[in-house]
Amino acid sequence: MKGERARMNTAVIFVIVIGALFLFMYYVMIGIRPSISRPVANGEERKRIDELEERLERHVIVLSREIGERNLLRPDNLKNAADYVREFWQGIGYDVTAQRYTVGGFECENLSAEVPGAEREEEIVIVGAHYDSVQGSPGANDNASAIASLLEISRLFNREPRKRTIRFVAFTNEEAPYFQTEWRGSRIYARMCVEKKERIVSMIALETMGFYSDQPGSQTYPLPLSLFYPDTGNFAAVVGNVRSRALVKAFTKYFMEGVDFPVECIAAFSSIPGISWSDHSSFWEENIPAIMVTDTAFYRYPFYHTHLDTPDRIRYPCLARVTYGCFQALITLTEK
Repeated sequence: MKGERARMNTAVIFVIVIGALFLFMYYVMIGIRPSISRPVANGEERKRIDELEERLERHVIVLSREIGERNLLRPDNLKNAADYVREFWQGIGYDVTAQRYTVGGFECENLSAEVPGAEREEEIVIVGAHYDSVQGSPGANDNASAIASLLEISRLFNREPRKRTIRFVAFTNEEAPYFQTEWRGSRIYARMCVEKKERIVSMIALETMGFYSDQPGSQTYPLPLSLFYPDTGNFAAVVGNVRSRALVKAFTKYFMEGVDFPVECIAAFSSIPGISWSDHSSFWEENIPAIMVTDTAFYRYPFYHTHLDTPDRIRYPCLARVTYGCFQALITLTEK
């Protein structure tokens, strides 16, 4: 009898501990969701978003169809993509800085342009995306969609100073074989920022941003996240680690205040597959708050890292609204 009671007590304690751990994880990772009403775009905003749609599509077509696969197995294409970014920024009046380094016998470059802050120039907000694509893929969604968004956000800023500095960065070599190695472009760049003692207050990585579906069951997750998030892949996701929790919450709030588009957020443990799989993790390694804005990539996109990742797969009206939401969030971040 005593043994049976002891087993029951152990089981109860186990359930309580697991329940407490579950609630703690929910509070830390998921309980940061802002609860505000989304605005409906007015006539002027709708016009800007409609214009964005056309411009974003043009960028994606150039990068993924006219240039095509972009990596060091196709070095000419990788250079052409870098030149496209450089020429766009120069064409709208930005000074472009190139950070060059050699890997595998090839010279690569990260490109950046910035608007110096009017009041706190030393405080820098970085928004970046990688312009390379994985071997065998034209990379329309991964990652021409995000580079298109980066370029259009920089155009919308129109070199107008905010309180903080905003810096736009196009990274190279995010994909294999340099994925999560010391030779990925964002890792090289983050180390340079630290060596120069720059004060990076936040970093936002744009990653695989163009695929959305209204079909129930179109969204998947690693366990146990499916218990808390919708199974329809019609939202943008703001993703960070636990240390970047405040930035996740703030960016999501500002996004929601700026555009009427569904958004979900999480500040998770980096061991969860996909949480660290972009350029933001390079800045985590330097203890810099960083987040990723994404359509969740392989958890939703059936053509991820394949030859079928083509421009016709992108939902440009959604990409335009997500881009506009990011722009509005970045305005607020640079004005704080």
